[in-house]
This record gives sequence, structure tokens and C-alpha cells, in this order.
Amino acid sequence: MTYSPANTIWVLLGAALVFFMQAGFAMCEAGFTRAKNTGNILMKNLMDFCIGTPLYWLFGFGIMFGAGTALFGRIDPFIMGDYSAVLPAGVPLWAYAIFQTVFCATSATIVSGAMAERTKFSAYCVYSAAISLFIYPVSGHWIWGGGWLAEMGFHDFAGSTAVHMVGGVCALIGAKILGPRVGKYGSDGKPKAILGHNLSIAALGVFILWFCWFGFNGASTVGMDSDDLITSAGLVFSTPTWPPPWRRSSP
Repeated sequence: MTYSPANTIWVLLGAALVFFMQAGFAMCEAGFTRAKNTGNILMKNLMDFCIGTPLYWLFGFGIMFGAGTALFGRIDPFIMGDYSAVLPAGVPLWAYAIFQTVFCATSATIVSGAMAERTKFSAYCVYSAAISLFIYPVSGHWIWGGGWLAEMGFHDFAGSTAVHMVGGVCALIGAKILGPRVGKYGSDGKPKAILGHNLSIAALGVFILWFCWFGFNGASTVGMDSDDLITSAGLVFSTPTWPPPWRRSSP
């Protein structure tokens, strides 16, 4: 395979920006929670990546992109197999692997905010590990790995289902199990505001996440070596939907 410098640099730049979303999530969540829980929420966001990366490299990537069945890829420890069939044009395996790794970590870290201030740290680590090891890779195989949804023609350009819906559903399940924070509702059943302790940090986290969306969505073109890809990247930077309805050639 002949590698494309433009495509590879684009994918790696996108991976770096998506990784930086961890900082945005950590600051946003810490700022909107109480000061006493700052250490807990920061460590959860840190451990999402520390736990998720080795598990995704050990099992997740193979489960997600390996040639298996419509439901499951294959077990391929440390990504040693042949993935040429799923690699973007001109992008080396490990450039694409790290790009997918940071997407996995983002899916896991979505959960931490929904379960803030009422989750034991060790229990959260187990929950995060399950997402990176099994839940995200299996659902990702259905969508991006040639699984049953892909076979039906389902298309997810930048992870609205593969990443965000999976993380959101896991967050909803966790929040439902845990219930509201202690003191959230009074004896009369009316909700009480639980204010964050640092709005400046929270706002900075939001701006970091906003900035990193350019890598999350824009770099999902996984290429910049043609006029069509360059045009697409510009459209993605400019609008949350791609391609625009007036440019679609098919449903």
C-alpha cells in the first residue's frame, strides 16, 4: 500500500483533537459539580483513557473491525491481523487504530457526567472497562465494522450513533440505576439546584469541546488528498450535517 501523507496527517491531527476532548469533559464536569467531588470526577475522566486504551488494543479493535460475523468481529490481541479491507485510503493501520481508540475513550467518558457525585470510583472503573472492552466494540462492529447494520445500508459519518448514542445509553442506564444525587429533591418532591463550584472552568471545558469537534467531525473524512474530500471537510467544519440535504444524491 502507498501511504498518503495528507490523509495520515489529517487522521492523526483529528486523533489528537479528539483525545483533547478528555480535558474538555474533565473541566466541564468538574466545574459543574461541587468542589468536594473535583478529584473524583477528574480521575474518572483520566481513567477512561488509561483503562480504555489497553483494553481496546488488546481486544476491542479486533472485535470492532475484524472479519467475523454480522454480530461480532474477532479476537485479535494487540492488533496483529490484516485490516487492509477496512482502512481508509492511504492511512497506515496504527494511524487509524489510534484514531479509533480516542473515539472509544470519548464514548466511555460521556458516562462520567451523568453519574457524577454518586458513583464509587472503583465501580465506575469497572463500568468504563466494560464499555471499552465489549459494549462499544460490538456496537461499533455493527456500524463501522461491516456488521448487520452496515449490511442494511446504515451509515454513520462521525459517530452520532456509534459513539454518542452508545455513550448516552450507557449513561442513561447508569443514572437510572444510581438515581438522583442525595439532596436533589426535597421532602415535597420538588427539585433543588445543586450548583457547580467553578463556572469559569466549566465554560473553558465547553470551549475546548467545541474546538475539538473540528477534529471529531472534520477528520472523519479520513482523507484530504482529493478535491471532493477537501470540499467535504470544509462543509463538515461549517455545518453539523454532512452532506447537506441539497447535495445528497441518494437517501
